[in-house]
Amino acid sequence: MENCLFCKIIDGEIDSDIVYEDEQVIAFKDINPQAPTHILIVPKKHISTLLDLDEEDNELIGHIYQVANELAQREGIAEDGFRVVSNCKEAGGQTVFHIHYHLLGGRDLQWPPG
Repeated sequence: MENCLFCKIIDGEIDSDIVYEDEQVIAFKDINPQAPTHILIVPKKHISTLLDLDEEDNELIGHIYQVANELAQREGIAEDGFRVVSNCKEAGGQTVFHIHYHLLGGRDLQWPPG
């Protein structure tokens, strides 16, 4: 997608603090962190919203959660706990229309989140 911020990061057009990358996903530190650990896990395949997922994306979504687990271990937040969040559409808090998952931890997270 031509104007997609995350596609530009994936393509290397915009710098980011990348902490993980493989053939399916890229993960980088959020520029406006809401917790001591706040990493965005983004599939390289452009999918605008969670509503646009197809059955063929099931393996990709499972892989994203495996990456989240690995990053939680690396970041030292796995033992105490962490949160993985994905927002869908404007009312759900989505601001970049390329699905992504927020890995948050390093402090006590409240519920409901907001």
